[in-house]
Amino acid sequence: MSAVSVTVPSRRQKWIAGTVVIIYALVTIMPLLWIIATGFKTPSDAISYPPKVIFQPSLEGYVNLFTTRSRVAPDTLAALGEPTTWYDRIVRQYDMVITGPSRYGARFLNSVIIGFGSTFLSVFLGTIAAYAFSRFKVPLKDDLMFFVLSTRMMPPIAVAIPIFLMYRQLGLSDTHLGMILLYTAVNLSLSVWLLKGFIDEIPVEYEEAALIDGYTRFQAFVKVVLPQAATGIASTAIFCLIFAWNEYAFAVLLTSGIAQTAPPFIPTIIGTGGKDWPAVAAGATLFLLPVMVFTILLRRHLLRGITFGAVRK
Repeated sequence: MSAVSVTVPSRRQKWIAGTVVIIYALVTIMPLLWIIATGFKTPSDAISYPPKVIFQPSLEGYVNLFTTRSRVAPDTLAALGEPTTWYDRIVRQYDMVITGPSRYGARFLNSVIIGFGSTFLSVFLGTIAAYAFSRFKVPLKDDLMFFVLSTRMMPPIAVAIPIFLMYRQLGLSDTHLGMILLYTAVNLSLSVWLLKGFIDEIPVEYEEAALIDGYTRFQAFVKVVLPQAATGIASTAIFCLIFAWNEYAFAVLLTSGIAQTAPPFIPTIIGTGGKDWPAVAAGATLFLLPVMVFTILLRRHLLRGITFGAVRK
């Protein structure tokens, strides 16, 4: 009888697992690839049936995304002379001229300010609260931790109307500060719970040794705990940013102009004959990049954070 290892997978098991992973990756990445490809199609190619897989690439979607255009009479168009730039040539094909920039750039910047601002606050406050729950004798600690977690159980949209009325009274509607505070409040429970688990895994003896060496409690926290908890902080930051970056319901309800983010703005992009799907796809593609880059930069911490504490020596 041949020996069979219960820990090392066989060659056949590796092939099966690899095939399943590849199929799953292809299925999940296809919508993303289709969105990216649509951003380089013309409006007619984007709505053609059957869908075009092979097409002539065009930057029309990106031009429409970043500009506002106006239709002019043929004689006015002829008086303007030949177009001087490549994007002017694209617009002139439809007897239109560029009248100025679109609002997408401002909405994208709002997403950056609100998303990263709320992520920083959520991780900062969550780290302090998690450290307190992990290291100090807090009265009714278990009850308080459950209360913190319970705020995550309730769908945020369930309190949309009270928040809308409260923000209107406080003057926080359609402001960057209001959206940052709201997303921070929603993400704080997740931040506290994740970071407490990471800090619990850091031996308290490290801090005791630092205190014996003359460090204050704050110095021990900054120089000993934070470097050890970097993996958990990075993982928590990714999850908080993903929520704040993609959130749609509150952004629609509480913003309309000054602090409006990209998610509620992208679906409103209208073309000459209805929905401008290449421009929508181009906006969605660009909107994916910051979170994608942020996640890739911290991918090692994310993988370590998911498995942190899973194996004990």
